[in-house]
Parts: sequence; structure tokens; C-alpha cells
Amino acid sequence: MRLDNVMPTTTGPQLTLTYAPAAEALNTDVLRTKNILGIVLFNSQLTAGIGTNQNSGLLKTPLTICGSDVCEIWSTTETVIPGHYLDIHYRRSATLTLGSITLAIPRSTGEGNNINPPPIQSSAQKAYQQIFNLLQHIGHPHLLRIWNFLPDINGTTHGLEHYRQFNIGRQNAFIAHNRLTEENSIPAASAVGTSTESLVIHFLAGQHKSVALENPRQISAYCYPEKYGPCSPTFSRSGWINLDQQHIFFISGTASIVGHRTLHIGDVAGQTQESIRNISAIINESNCVAGHHLYNLNMLSYRVYFRNTADLTVIQTELNRLIEPLTETLYIQADICRSELLVEIEGTGGVVHL
Repeated sequence: MRLDNVMPTTTGPQLTLTYAPAAEALNTDVLRTKNILGIVLFNSQLTAGIGTNQNSGLLKTPLTICGSDVCEIWSTTETVIPGHYLDIHYRRSATLTLGSITLAIPRSTGEGNNINPPPIQSSAQKAYQQIFNLLQHIGHPHLLRIWNFLPDINGTTHGLEHYRQFNIGRQNAFIAHNRLTEENSIPAASAVGTSTESLVIHFLAGQHKSVALENPRQISAYCYPEKYGPCSPTFSRSGWINLDQQHIFFISGTASIVGHRTLHIGDVAGQTQESIRNISAIINESNCVAGHHLYNLNMLSYRVYFRNTADLTVIQTELNRLIEPLTETLYIQADICRSELLVEIEGTGGVVHL
């Protein structure tokens, strides 16, 4: 992999996502170049011993990728500088910031289940408060995309599922920072489960405001009924950003949900098909907002999260039948936010540079 193959060539602010073997990216020390916002790494033998520091720009994802050890390289046309704020490590340019925060969550045992608020809830609130304070300080107030990685997402402590605890903490931070006043600015996001004991959040932010888009086939997540927990999830189905010469499109983690109900329980093929129908609906919404046909299923890159290793072949068969992406599809083992969900798919458009 040559460095000039991961660098944008156009003028003006532009966001680029490139895929490369992790070994090549690390061996060539891509982060020495002045335009790299960060490298997203997944669990492997290669990355197991790699630490992070405020200058590294390495965003470690506590999940295992299936197949070749691929990483994501995020870059921009602007000069990038590193930074550190409390528990956050980040790199930013004049208009964009890519950062990560990791907070260890104490294991609840015995009397620990009486802690109020629960550790996951308080950690989520603390993490988002740090993110919001940082973005305000550096003048990049708009969250564009968030990736949340929760320990034992479907587990229950303190009488409440961990994902629901997380949703309370996240929303508390949004409310405290007056970030729920405009629903059209709620960012795209994903939340999946890990086997670690830390909350990890990666985030992309900037000076440009994204337009939150919803799926007409689904109830907005922040309007879910109380049966899904005391606090609704705070994310939009997708975000569309007009970055001057570039139209960026982020699709949140998308699953087999219509309205607010899970469909095709126990049927991984059916869930994969329904997820793609939802993604198609979101793409149609983005094209309407853009005013012309900017995206289709084949133009996006994808992360596919699957719960059970035994289901992977079926998921891949269905996706190979339904789409022919021009760029990378990453398959990652993870637990999904509802225990009955077997697969979740997120997409990115307008940023991939091969």
C-alpha cells in the first residue's frame, strides 16, 4: 500500500475512507502523514499488543473482524493535528475531528447491583459529556457519526438491560447539553455488544452540520414506546452532510425492524433481507433530500455485525445476492442491541476512495 493511494487529491475539505491490510498500514506508519485523521483497527493477533496514546490516531475496536485483517483509514485534504482531552484521544483538521474514548466499567457483583445510577449509565453519560465539551471547545460542535461498543449489551444488572442503561446515560448527556432541541441534528449511530469490560465510543464531528434522515418504514428510534426501556435510543436512521464539494452519507446500524417491531425472529436470511429493504428506503430518502440520485445499494461500503458465527455463510449469501458493493464489506462478530436480532448492517457513502 502506497501512502499516495490513501490520500485525497482534490482541493477543499474532503473526507476519505480507505481500506487496507492492517499490517501494511501500521508498517508504513501512515500516521506520520499530515492528513490522516485516524486508523480504525479491529481485534487480531497483530493489533493485540498495540496501545493508544494522544498522538497515535489508532482507534481500537473491541470486536473481531472475519476474514482478512483489514483496517479503515480516515483522512482529509486538510492538515491534521493530534489532541487529548480527559479520556478522549483525537485528531482534527480545520473542519473535521475523529476521536475515541474508552471508560472501564466496574463489574457488578453482590451489593454492586444497588449502585445508582448503574455504572454503564453513568459511564455513558460521562463519555458523551466529555465528547460534547471537547467539541464545543475546539469549535467542531456537530456530531456526524458515532460508533458505540458496549460490554455485554444484552446482559442485565441493576434490574435493567445494559443497552437500556446506556440509552438513559446517553440521553441525559444530550439533554444536559441542549442537543435534543432539533431532531434533525441527532447524529447517525450504531451500538453493538462486546465481551470486554469497557465502554468504547468512536466519533466523527466537524464544523458542518449533518441533516438527520429517518426511514419511512420505521418509527424514529427516539420515539420508541416505553416497552423498549425507560429512555428511547438517541440516534437518527442516517445522516447526510454537504461538505462543499462532497456529499457524505452515513447509515446507522440497521436491522430487521419495521415500525418498532422485530421481524423474522430466528430467521437470519429473512432478517438480512429486511435490513437491506430498510437500507434501500433510507437511500431513497437521502436521494430525495439531495435532489438527485446520488446513492444506490452498490455504491456504499458496509459493516455487517453478526451475532452467531454459524449464521455468517447465510448472511454473506444473501448480501451477495442482493447487492454488489463497489467497495469493502467488513463482517464483524458482535452482539446486537435486541437479543432476538441476529444481524445489523451499517453503510457509508460519498467518502470512499480506492
